[in-house]
Amino acid sequence: MEREDLKSIVESLLFVADGPVTLQRLEEVLEGASKEDIRSVLDELQRELDTQRRGVRLVEVAGGFQLRTAKVNADLVKKFLGGRPARMSRPTLETLAIIAYRQPITKAEIEAIRGVDVDGVISTLLERGLIRAVARKDVPGRPFLYGTTPEFLQLFNLKDLSHLPTLKEMEEITLPEVPGDEVSLENTEES
Repeated sequence: MEREDLKSIVESLLFVADGPVTLQRLEEVLEGASKEDIRSVLDELQRELDTQRRGVRLVEVAGGFQLRTAKVNADLVKKFLGGRPARMSRPTLETLAIIAYRQPITKAEIEAIRGVDVDGVISTLLERGLIRAVARKDVPGRPFLYGTTPEFLQLFNLKDLSHLPTLKEMEEITLPEVPGDEVSLENTEES
């Protein structure tokens, strides 16, 4: 297969995908193309989209690759789609942060850290697909251990969990002061 044909096919597959596509999945679909050739084409496509001021960017997120709106166009795309930014209450965001940094973790361990009941918050995070039960702890009662999902990585524009901000970086981040108890979750890079 010619390189330009491979690049065209990869771009089409990423365009129609409903989420990040792994290198392994691309290799399965593109029989005969090596992982190295596919990775090289992805890198080239990423550079082209970045340097040509195109409306989309190729982003490595949640263990795969995804086409996303360029940040400079995000507000107009949101206006066009009529969507509101995702919102999350501070207690929900705090609980999600605890799970992200301490996973796998039980509900009781989260409650010990937060000092309040988290039943409703856990239910909300499970419904939104941001966390999941990953196992059961080997103690009496065998409580669920919770961890984050690929949807969590996508929402926060993270390649993987190693890209979570460090404590020092977290201290430098200030959440916007908003009336009420909700924080807007706008992606920091692309939409």
